[in-house]
Amino acid sequence: MTRFSQSAQKLRSSEIRRLMALAADPSIISFSGGMPAASLLPTSIIDEIYGSLSLQAKQAALQYGPTAGYPPLLASLTGYLQSKGLPFKGQSLIITTGAQQAINLLSKTMLDPGDVVVTENPSFIGALAAFLSYGASMAAAPLDDDGIVVADLKKVLDAQGDRVKMVYLNPSFQNPSGIIYSEKRRQEVLDLLEGRDLCLLEDDPYGELYFDESDRPLTVPLKAMSSPEAPVCYVGSFAKIFGPGLRLGWLLGPEEIVQKCELAKQSMDACSSTFTEVLAHEYLRTGKLPRYLATVRTAYARRAGIMLDALAATMPSSVTWTRPRGGFYIWVTMPASIDASRVFAEASKRRAAFVTGNAFDPYSERNNSFRMAFAHTPEEKIAEGVRIIADAVRSCG
Repeated sequence: MTRFSQSAQKLRSSEIRRLMALAADPSIISFSGGMPAASLLPTSIIDEIYGSLSLQAKQAALQYGPTAGYPPLLASLTGYLQSKGLPFKGQSLIITTGAQQAINLLSKTMLDPGDVVVTENPSFIGALAAFLSYGASMAAAPLDDDGIVVADLKKVLDAQGDRVKMVYLNPSFQNPSGIIYSEKRRQEVLDLLEGRDLCLLEDDPYGELYFDESDRPLTVPLKAMSSPEAPVCYVGSFAKIFGPGLRLGWLLGPEEIVQKCELAKQSMDACSSTFTEVLAHEYLRTGKLPRYLATVRTAYARRAGIMLDALAATMPSSVTWTRPRGGFYIWVTMPASIDASRVFAEASKRRAAFVTGNAFDPYSERNNSFRMAFAHTPEEKIAEGVRIIADAVRSCG
């Protein structure tokens, strides 16, 4: 019999790979994968960038690079993050192979078996899988329309005490709920965490994807609002604002933490793709990001509106859902008596798919909710897919 390591035995089956397969099946109306619309990916921008590169830049793109990242990209990314109000004094920045690697590196360097990570409930599948793979235990506090419920978060922190090593939050257009924290709630969270001996991991892949300019002030990162001494690690990604295939993310945090993560990365993949780092640098340097964001914000707002209208027109009155102001997701909640796995089985027979709620539950228990991603699905198929799922809910009710 194969004798696996203790960490391998703790690996939790992730829905992510299965979701990608569902999203790629053209016969299924899929609201599963949290990915950009293929038709909106900036292929012409990539062609333009690569065509304009010097021979020297192309040679650098095909070479190994420093573990911390391609130096010109680190410089251009620093400017971009500073424009969002993020601090750099006493901080370090590294490029990672996607935001998922940044979360994994922090987990590897911060967590021992038995440590507790406190999250939102529901929370991001990939982060939960990373924490559990290093032997962490999970504790969670619920969300309301303004963010994590601070009174419940305090109860969890007080109950777990010194066992809590990390708090993981996704404040802007949260995955999977789609909500955005209010400014007041953000400050309440920071006030609660101040002085506690733990790391706050802020995951921000969707903050640029607000639908209305009036919501932009709400997307100010927690790290930009926190005191300079606070151990806040900020994770971001080019996946939703350029393309997930680049596999580029970043980690900004206190120097001592990021230096340890860089050492961990050296033994993991040595460096991220220099080829895509060169593209990302030119993307930022030449000012192409704002123009691209203006296009996708409009498109995703329209798709969200179509889905919300379809939910209102077809879902039973006992079903509720969030109303996102940005990002990719809507979180649907059914009566407690309805099992989302049964609804999924019924809907998939009729060729529509979503992600069941227990995948996002840190305790793997609650399953009367599900996530619907509107960003990837063609506009003309959204209403039909919602109708199929609504019929499946009725048949299981």
